[in-house]
Amino acid sequence: MIIRGGENIYPKEIENVLHMHPHVLEAGVIGIPDPVYGEAVKAFVVLKTANAATEGELIDFCKERLPAFKRPKSIRLMDALPKSAVGKILRRELRKMG
Repeated sequence: MIIRGGENIYPKEIENVLHMHPHVLEAGVIGIPDPVYGEAVKAFVVLKTANAATEGELIDFCKERLPAFKRPKSIRLMDALPKSAVGKILRRELRKMG
C-alpha cells in the first residue's frame, strides 16, 4: 500500500487502470519518497510494442481515470519487469530502480 498525504492507495488499482490502455502489456506500481506527501506513485510499464506509447500519453490516460492523488508522478517504460519464479512482480526490485 502507498500512503500519500494520509490517503491509502492500492497499487493494484493503478495497475488495473494502466492495463486498460491498449498498448500496455504489464504494469507495476510502487510508492517512492515524496518530501511533501510522504510517498508519490511511480509506475513501471512494459508496452506490447516498443515506442507504442509515451510516458506523457500514459499519464494523460491515468488523468482521465484516476483522482489526482492516485495518479503516477512518473512512469518508467521498461523492456521487462523483474519477476519471481512464479511470475509475480518483484516490487522490492522496482524500489531499487526508483
